[in-house]
Amino acid sequence: MKKLLFGTMLLALVIAVPIPTMAGVNISIGIPLPPVITFTMAPEVIVIPGTYVYVIPDIDVDVFFYRGWWWRPWEGRWYRSRYYDRDWIYYNYIPDFYYDIDFGWRGYYRDRNWHGHRWEYQRIPYQHLQHNWRDWNSNRYWESQRRWDVERYQPPSPQQKQELRRQRQYEYARSPEVRKHEQWKKEQQRQPQVQQSRQQQQQRQPQVQQPRQQQQQRQPQVQQPRQQQQQRQPQAQQPRQQQQQRQPQAQQPRQQQEQRQPQGHQPQHSQPQEKPEGKGR
Repeated sequence: MKKLLFGTMLLALVIAVPIPTMAGVNISIGIPLPPVITFTMAPEVIVIPGTYVYVIPDIDVDVFFYRGWWWRPWEGRWYRSRYYDRDWIYYNYIPDFYYDIDFGWRGYYRDRNWHGHRWEYQRIPYQHLQHNWRDWNSNRYWESQRRWDVERYQPPSPQQKQELRRQRQYEYARSPEVRKHEQWKKEQQRQPQVQQSRQQQQQRQPQVQQPRQQQQQRQPQVQQPRQQQQQRQPQAQQPRQQQQQRQPQAQQPRQQQEQRQPQGHQPQHSQPQEKPEGKGR
């Protein structure tokens, strides 16, 4: 009864005590996290014309919001989080939306002018963004109703858009921070290959020793035929001994025959001599 009560109490403690989670831990070992940005209140954002990418305009670093994630470039790397101010996790790729953004957006924001057109942007509160960004994406809100708040806005054609993406991709790849990070990634990829080659060399060394061991194992096999030959010699001598043993046996029948001969002569002496027929009369 006491054991049952103790087991029930232990089970209750296990259920009641929460298990610590790994939230916020950067799984990419060796990659530093970006510095913390302190906000006194939830930030406001603006939408970048021609996209559904939102950006925080009041800080010196780029922090974007796109499809439920906050994105942040730093030292040639990308990080993302569900929060705008914490829990950043390294992202091994360049987000696809980034090449749709005009890299000069800060200057256009400051001048309220988007490529020669008046830009009456709207500052969007954080809560308003969280409640509406899905509907704005699905309804194409900014292009169909607001025209991104740019007067007489004309979106680029698909060909122009692809050309702009290629130009921005080329410009981004040439930045010193991105080059440095790409070089670091190549070095990280080489390390497992170097370790694999070392392991293969270590695995080959026992294989080189195995033929030597096999040769050593074969030497007793070479000695075994010699031992077998030595074992066969007594076997060859055994027939000779058997022959010698058979010779007395062959002599015994001869002796038996000689002993039988006198017994054969005795009947000749035991026969009665016949009387001459004429003398009796």
